[in-house]
Amino acid sequence: MTDTNSTNVAHLTTREPVVTGPEMLASLVPPPQFDDATFESYRSDDAYPSQAQSKELLQRFAGRGAPAKRGGLFSRAKKEPAVKPGVYLDGGFGVGKTHLLASIYHAMPARRKYFGSFIEYTALVGALGYKNTVDLLRGSDLLCIDEFELDDPGDTMVMTRLLGELVSSGTKLAATSNTPPNALGEGRFAAQDFLREIHAMSDSFETIRIDGVDFRQRALDGKAVTLDDSAYERELAAAEGTASDDVFGDVVRHLARVHPSRYIRLIDGISLVGLRDVHVLTDQSEALRFVAFVDRVYDAQVPIVATGVSLDQVFAEEMLGGGYRKKYLRAISRLNALTHSAQLQSAP
Repeated sequence: MTDTNSTNVAHLTTREPVVTGPEMLASLVPPPQFDDATFESYRSDDAYPSQAQSKELLQRFAGRGAPAKRGGLFSRAKKEPAVKPGVYLDGGFGVGKTHLLASIYHAMPARRKYFGSFIEYTALVGALGYKNTVDLLRGSDLLCIDEFELDDPGDTMVMTRLLGELVSSGTKLAATSNTPPNALGEGRFAAQDFLREIHAMSDSFETIRIDGVDFRQRALDGKAVTLDDSAYERELAAAEGTASDDVFGDVVRHLARVHPSRYIRLIDGISLVGLRDVHVLTDQSEALRFVAFVDRVYDAQVPIVATGVSLDQVFAEEMLGGGYRKKYLRAISRLNALTHSAQLQSAP
């Protein structure tokens, strides 16, 4: 089955976006779906008290609400600042960590504040150089880091140094992750060789644990929607501004030629992403690039339609048992939601 020839279908494999350092810096704001995120709109699950408790603590961190009682997490002694300059939201995927992070960003009356994924900050360093990045961010009031992960030694050294310099200039930090800060890097590289750096960085954060179940799966059956070729073609034909390539493997290989920080530009102007003939990914590098792509598609809330292997089974079983397990499970959760979103969008 060949791809549709409709003129309204773009091809991801022909797009090679270029993003400058200043453009990267300007884009460090919450994703569009969190433009209006507030503490008030965060819906905590009564079955997990840590959600409401975390919201209260984060409101105080952002300068909202009554001061914390003496001896509490943000105990103060006569106008003293919070014990630590940062908060670290540790919890499973789908419990609203990013919503709370965006709420901090919107609530804090800061003159200079930035919000980006971990990979966006490391890409900024790559584009501008370490010194220039520090000079640009130094003195900022707030730095929000979503999906904090240490996947390789280079990231570990860069981020620990960067955060240390920013904290010394008075910057407050807020981060989310599926992994506690003192366990970052476990199962991925020789993390024990970088314990000093990891511990120094984690000392900047007060860890707040948020329990709960994945909100994206509460109303779903846990399976991604898979279409046959005819239904796939109908979905593409019915939408404006779609993207589809002949083979899923071509898209995956193309991701290796585009820096992950530019993935968001791959879907500029796209209202629906089509993935044809999905197959199981067995190469770790390919799988991680696809995860990064899914994260950006989810940030942009662009629905996905697909044929072939169900997208909840796109990662090989051995990968789901490795050091990147949580990343893959988060991606599967998001893929499920995006394929269901496509069906809701096309429903009469």
